[in-house]
Amino acid sequence: MSRVLLVAGFVLAALNLRPALAGVSPVLGEIMEDLGLSAAGGGAITTVMVVCLGVLGPLAPLLARRFGLDRTLLAGLILLAAGVALRSAGGVPALYAGAAVAGAAIAVMNVVMPGVVKQHFPARVGFFTAVYVSGLVVGAAAASGLMVPLERATGYGWREVTAMAAIPALAAAALWLPQALRRPERPQDAPRPFAALLRSRVTWYVTVFMGLQSLTFYIVLAWLPTIFRDAGLPADQAGYLLSLTNLSQVAATLTVPVLAGRSRSQVSYVTAATVLTAAGYAGVLVAPATLPWLWMVVLGLGQGASIALALLIITLRAPDPVSVTALSAVAQSVGYVLAALGPFLIGALHELSGDWTLPLLVALGACGLQLVAGFLAGRPGLAVGVTRPAEDPLPSR
Repeated sequence: MSRVLLVAGFVLAALNLRPALAGVSPVLGEIMEDLGLSAAGGGAITTVMVVCLGVLGPLAPLLARRFGLDRTLLAGLILLAAGVALRSAGGVPALYAGAAVAGAAIAVMNVVMPGVVKQHFPARVGFFTAVYVSGLVVGAAAASGLMVPLERATGYGWREVTAMAAIPALAAAALWLPQALRRPERPQDAPRPFAALLRSRVTWYVTVFMGLQSLTFYIVLAWLPTIFRDAGLPADQAGYLLSLTNLSQVAATLTVPVLAGRSRSQVSYVTAATVLTAAGYAGVLVAPATLPWLWMVVLGLGQGASIALALLIITLRAPDPVSVTALSAVAQSVGYVLAALGPFLIGALHELSGDWTLPLLVALGACGLQLVAGFLAGRPGLAVGVTRPAEDPLPSR
């Protein structure tokens, strides 16, 4: 029974990693109209959260070292529910303050989840990375697809429906509580210093790949429904298309980490993932209202594989939970600061150019850089300067 609770709590925690972010985009137009925000101001809602993902990520290893990974994850879930509630409680200050609190919670949870995988499932890293990344994208798909239908079914406005994301966060906290109440395990190894990680080229390859794939993802999350609406599609269909691209990611997140985790090199998987992402962006650029479902499936497969590979590579490039959490903090903190530029930059470029051609061309350029970084990050090697013997199996085997 304890194993069942562990896995169930782990999955439900993963489902809460993105709804607070993905639920904003389908109702972004309503939020901007209600609060008088510009396009850049609307994009800044997502930007604030993603900046917090980057800036506050380094707190997670400190909290995990002091309280344990399980208790740190529990605190993140409770803080997430509080931030979502605050974001919907008032005007512009509450909107951005709540976004910052929710972003801080997700930052901590993002960083500790690879460590939780390494701690609780060390023999099946690839499989449980697939499980939690799939939970991540399913949560995003559900949030993006349900916002507009929930408004219509309940008669509520954007404040009430976005606040509903607090409910699954509290449910996950309740389910994870038994894990948090256990005495935290003391790491056997001393925590590896961040200075050693920062001197490793592998760390920076992983970090840049993490940042660029996140940047291309958050551009889609923040602006895709608006792009489709400007192309003439109705609001509910635009939301469904965003949900479709998130659901399409599940096919990749369930399979790619398991397969890539069995290989010493992940380069071929990274290349395929980035090419699919670029193809999806190209379809949206050239013909957004023609076969939009096809572009969303292609884009979803590429982005699902990319995020799964980024998180898998973090786990594979460090030998123990302490090192994984530290590498996760570096890669996700710096990476998400880079990613935070995406929604704001795309909104500003749209205001400057008056259409979506220039913003989407910039996104395609980011895909090219992602390919280079992914090629370097996908090669075998440890970011902490330890060489794994050739005969040793990879952690996912």
